[in-house]
Amino acid sequence: MSLRSTTRKSRKVAAGLVAGIAVLALAGCTSNSDGGGDTADTSGGTSAATGSNDESGDKVVIGFSAPAADHGWMGSITESAKKEAAKYDDVELRVAEGTNDVNLQISQVETFINDKVDAIVLLPFDGAAMTPVALKAMKAGIPVINVDREFDDPNAARVTILGDNYGMGVSAGSYICDQADGNKDAIVAEIAGIDSLPLTQDRSQGFKDALAECGLDVDNRVAADFTVEGGSDAAEQLLQAAPKIDYLWNHDDDQGVGVLAAIDNAGRDEFTMIGGAGSKNAMEAIKSGDSVLKATVIYPSTQAADGVKLARLLVQGKSMSDLVEVEVPRKVQLYAPVVTADNVDQFIGSAFES
Repeated sequence: MSLRSTTRKSRKVAAGLVAGIAVLALAGCTSNSDGGGDTADTSGGTSAATGSNDESGDKVVIGFSAPAADHGWMGSITESAKKEAAKYDDVELRVAEGTNDVNLQISQVETFINDKVDAIVLLPFDGAAMTPVALKAMKAGIPVINVDREFDDPNAARVTILGDNYGMGVSAGSYICDQADGNKDAIVAEIAGIDSLPLTQDRSQGFKDALAECGLDVDNRVAADFTVEGGSDAAEQLLQAAPKIDYLWNHDDDQGVGVLAAIDNAGRDEFTMIGGAGSKNAMEAIKSGDSVLKATVIYPSTQAADGVKLARLLVQGKSMSDLVEVEVPRKVQLYAPVVTADNVDQFIGSAFES
């Protein structure tokens, strides 16, 4: 990756200061107010403290495009972006219809370019396929904020906002190691997402690496497809193949609805289940204490909302006030914390519905 020295400096700042705190979106990071939380819930305009980043400024027109909302996490991506934009009276968010058609999404970005929007927040259906049109936008002077699925060329985006797929696996595996407490005979199972996707491969690798730290490995593994039906089918297959399980990590809470249904149908409750992504449904089950699901690992559905917030800062020439750097970072990777009954109230308010 060939970046100028100033860009490398920005990325170092971002990695050191942003990754550990960004899961709480960027609300706390983008206020210059000396009053701490006094302005955290404002909607911009005159109610924001004078001089703060939330104070109303020049109008910013942001084009937004994402894949179709065919599951809860993706639906929350778009809704979270809309809600964030609505907080600011100086932001106009133009939302293109969600689509899994790459050619249509390319056309949407072309329209944004022709309309001369101030910035584009883009979660590409296919990062490689969307790279050329993103580069075109950047060359036209329109900053692109790349969300979740990376472009092939880092120059196709001014800012890239990512979840941490490898970190999800590490968090899930480390949680199991803590729970196993030295029991190297614990039987661990895994229900992955779509195996051909790099994100699934990263999650599984992180899981494997974390388990190895405490002498455990994955004894039984199946793959699903991020859908309720796929989760149910994969869980049925796994439960038949594994008469005893101590810990089960399911990569995705949307498919986890089907996984839990299959577990209930099989009458199995001898193991602890860990979810993935952080749906409200999962957190409610964790909070109730009546389910095998005892934890879930966050993969934030607020990434596009963060993108809107950063796009506004970029266009208005502002920076992130909690950083020394005077420019918005080039890359932000969000943390993947484990949610349990002990901390569920901290996260459930921003969780998505499966």
